[in-house]
Order: sequence, then structure tokens, then C-alpha cells
Amino acid sequence: MSTFAALHTMEEIDSFITENELAFIYITMPNCSVCHGLLPQIEAMFKQFPNIATRQVDAAEVQEIAGRFEIFTAPVLLLFVDGKEYLREARIVQTAKLEAQVKRLYENFYEN
Repeated sequence: MSTFAALHTMEEIDSFITENELAFIYITMPNCSVCHGLLPQIEAMFKQFPNIATRQVDAAEVQEIAGRFEIFTAPVLLLFVDGKEYLREARIVQTAKLEAQVKRLYENFYEN
């Protein structure tokens, strides 16, 4: 069971992105072994960044997300800063690299 709450509509997704300064979305597909295997690692990583709001979206349930964010594979990890896409990782994610990028952003964002 995921610790990331799920979003079920494009309206929920849009609201989530606009209402949070730092918003992270983990996009999956139901039969994606990479999606399900990577999720626990990503959830554990984001525990060290408590000010980043996190959610999960099933692209099979919210099919419009593929067109909106130009998604062609899964998983897709999107990080938004003030409503703008800042970081995107897809399919094969290097968790150490991702963690370093998020940490750098997080530290810079909260230094000021």
C-alpha cells in the first residue's frame, strides 16, 4: 500500500499542483513492474523532504494525464515548483541522482 495519496481526476491534479509550492506526482500504470518496484524507494526518499507535497496517479484511471504532460511510458516522476514543471524522470530512474537534484532544490528553496 502506497503512502502517497492518490489523485483521481485532472481537476484534482491541477488543484494539487497550484495549491502547493513544491508538488511531486508519481505516475504509474497498473501492470508496470518498474512502477511498483520503484515506488517504495521514492516514498522513503521523500520522507526527508517534508515540505514537498506528494501524490500518486494511475495513468490508466486518469487517461487525460498522458496528453497533458506528454507521458509515453511509466513510471513518470514530476516535480513542480510554483506550478511549473521543474524536474522529470521516466522509466529507468537513477534514485541517487534524483535524490541529489531534489535535495539541492529543497535546500535552495528553503534557504531564502
